[in-house]
Amino acid sequence: MLKGFTKVALAATLLAGSAFSAYAGGHAEYTIRATANSNENDEDYDGLIVFKNYVEAASNGKIGVELFIGTQLCSNGTECLQGIADGTIDVVIQTSGGTAGIFPFVQVLDLPYLMADDRVAESVLANGSPFVSTMKSMVDEYSDGAIRLMTVGNTGGWRNFANTKRRVQNPGDMEGLKIRTVVADLPQELVRALGASPTPIPWPELFTSFQTGVVEGSKNGITDIMGMKFPDAGLQYVTLDGHAYMGALWFMNNEKFMSMPEELRTVVVDGFYQLQQATFASPKRKSIQAYADFVAGGGDLYVPTPGEKAAFKEAAAPVYDWFKANVDGGEQIFDALVGAVAEVEGDLNAVRAADIN
Repeated sequence: MLKGFTKVALAATLLAGSAFSAYAGGHAEYTIRATANSNENDEDYDGLIVFKNYVEAASNGKIGVELFIGTQLCSNGTECLQGIADGTIDVVIQTSGGTAGIFPFVQVLDLPYLMADDRVAESVLANGSPFVSTMKSMVDEYSDGAIRLMTVGNTGGWRNFANTKRRVQNPGDMEGLKIRTVVADLPQELVRALGASPTPIPWPELFTSFQTGVVEGSKNGITDIMGMKFPDAGLQYVTLDGHAYMGALWFMNNEKFMSMPEELRTVVVDGFYQLQQATFASPKRKSIQAYADFVAGGGDLYVPTPGEKAAFKEAAAPVYDWFKANVDGGEQIFDALVGAVAEVEGDLNAVRAADIN
């Protein structure tokens, strides 16, 4: 629950030129302060630009959107979500790892090998799906109505295992590798299940940690790997096991949202749909060049066979039971995700069958 958290004092200077909507002529009736702890090359930024443009235009300037990219308003998940609850921040994007301390059940997005591809993931994460509706209700309950989950997008494509030592084709090849994880329990449980050693390392320290051998691998998307220049630190092996879709959770202060008239709330909701679609698309485009650059630099890119991927899933299966037994709300959200995946896969298989015949 959020009630016991110490409030974060936020004193940020407005970005020059960002405070007024071009459509509003500087006289927006409502202002949304949105932040992302990233940079202008990131999918989160792409999504926010689309959101800002849509909301300001569709509201005819009644809503202005101010963007704060970086750590001006908050620097970690706890601070950012506290800012949302307090109303000092209106919109923020967080990963499941950054959110787990407050909403532990969102770690379901990190469970491996449950969603097979983009088509499945994007359908499962569509607003209105049983899974997203369940997660929205749980966020509302755990925050006592202070925080609203607006949509779930993507931030970096798919997580894959990468390392400095050798090609990984099956779970046995993971044995003994020191794999960087976040502090959260679930990714550490996954790494242990595959026979490797989880090593929590802050993101800013990861480059140096590869260089010095403090860690020998990670679980990241290719755009993050190339954006951080990890191959220069020795990261030369990537296995495209696609074990987790890198979900991005977009939260909004519920009081701010509900303070708007219904027609403007509709604009905001539709703006988050536009944002979601932009974040779904952005990693697909950016990853093309990222993979090409990785291989051109001497990197080894391996795609597991269906049999090898099945072996990874089997080795990771104990993590599902651990999640349901140890994470608050875990069983409820796990069942919601697995049920949604099964429904989507059935529908997609029927569509594919019709399309190829």
